[in-house]
Order: sequence, then C-alpha cells, then structure tokens
Amino acid sequence: MKGKQFVWVWLERLEPKKARVPNPNVIAVRVADDLDKQVLLASDRSVFFTEPHYDGYPAVLVRLSKIDRARLKEVLTNAWRCRGGS
Repeated sequence: MKGKQFVWVWLERLEPKKARVPNPNVIAVRVADDLDKQVLLASDRSVFFTEPHYDGYPAVLVRLSKIDRARLKEVLTNAWRCRGGS
C-alpha cells in the first residue's frame, strides 16, 4: 500500500484565499466510490460530512468527537481495504 493514503487529517479552510490548516478533530477517510460516500453521509450527519473541496472525490470527513470506537474501526478498516489492504 505504499503511497496509498486511506486516512488523513482534514485541512480546513478558515479564511478565503489563505492556506488550509490541519484540524486534528476531523479526519478525511477514503471510501470505495460515490455510493459508499452517500451511504455514510446519509447514515449520520453529525459524524460524517463533506465540503465542496471533496466533491467528486471518494472520501468523507469524520468528526472524531462524534464517532464511537467500533464505528471508527469499521470505517478505517473499510478505507484501508478499498486502498488495497487485505
């Protein structure tokens, strides 16, 4: 899986035309496709969200303070698998 990210810290745009800054309270997680993305977004908007920067890209944003450990493990495992993990 060398070079294949499946999770990363969200870079949030705080001010227009300024560089994005890391938000350690939110992660971006890779999903298999747009259908998986829409399913997660529909499942719980307090946990999963997106922004225009991710339109057309197979990833969702996850609020770490709102997700339980079991669900986070499931989401991360699925992300790892869709990037080539066993």
